[in-house]
Amino acid sequence: MMAGRGSKSAAGGPARHIPVMLSEVLAALEPRDGEVILDGTFGAGGYTEAILNAADCKVIAIDRDPEAFRASRSLVERYHGRLVTAHARFSDMEQVAAQETVRAVSGIVLDLGVSSMQLDEAERGFSFMKEGPLDMRMSMHGATAADVVNTLSEQELAEIIGKLGEERRARAIAKAIVARRGEKPIATTTELAEIVARVLGRKRDETKHPATRTFQALRLYLNDELGELGRGLSAAERLLKASGRLVVVTFHSLEDRIVKRFFAGRSAPPAQPSRHLPQAESRALAPSFRLLNRRPLEPNQREIAANPRARSARLRAGERTAAPAHPLDLAALGVPRLGLCI
Repeated sequence: MMAGRGSKSAAGGPARHIPVMLSEVLAALEPRDGEVILDGTFGAGGYTEAILNAADCKVIAIDRDPEAFRASRSLVERYHGRLVTAHARFSDMEQVAAQETVRAVSGIVLDLGVSSMQLDEAERGFSFMKEGPLDMRMSMHGATAADVVNTLSEQELAEIIGKLGEERRARAIAKAIVARRGEKPIATTTELAEIVARVLGRKRDETKHPATRTFQALRLYLNDELGELGRGLSAAERLLKASGRLVVVTFHSLEDRIVKRFFAGRSAPPAQPSRHLPQAESRALAPSFRLLNRRPLEPNQREIAANPRARSARLRAGERTAAPAHPLDLAALGVPRLGLCI
């Protein structure tokens, strides 16, 4: 989601949000007339609009961010009953579909991470490039990132930054955060970014801001994004009909690793019983997906040049078989064991 989930017509103005790997997503989904497709990360509607234009199908669009639907009314009206929107987490897609009396869908697309809309609005507090309140809430309710950095212990902060940010100097950053908040609460994005930058320094050839990993970690923790991803993939497995397709676009290694394990574990019989499941149950699991691409697809250089935020995107896709869905095991998918939002 880093680069878009939007379009000019969806936003009703200048095109700020460019759907990432749009042609590859459509090629993997193969939308057809009469089908129901679920877009689990609506954003500004870029994928949804393209799907509706590709076939005479229906789209159920979900987003946990209430701001995502500010400009959706025009799309809903334009497609005459073919588009339904819902403010919900994509892990709740089965319940949303049931409200539309839909028991199974032909395709699901998930575009993960944070959207350009969220990054570009300083008041949402997702980016250290613009000063704003240290917020980072996708749903716009509950605890904020400021609550996290000002209340959790040094050890808890180090664990979050180390595991979810894959930051080597997590302990030093956590120590600096606790020391600063002892003087006064940390309230803005730039304050936190400066604390991290002082700990890590900045190399001349460094392309990423030193606070990138810390901000990623706090955002993932606050919104429980990796747990949500695991539950969402499992819900998609249950909701897809046989021959239905699941397409997932990721933007960092933690997300991609979970999606890779999900498809790998469900596309071939296990070589040996899983240590995470009862032995008899593990042996009985038949492949629930057929891989559409064994290696992740990446954006081409032309797309990266036009939209630099797309450079880290990876696309994985699978086609549902008729086998029963596998039970969900977040540990087996590699979801870090961390507490949920405070």
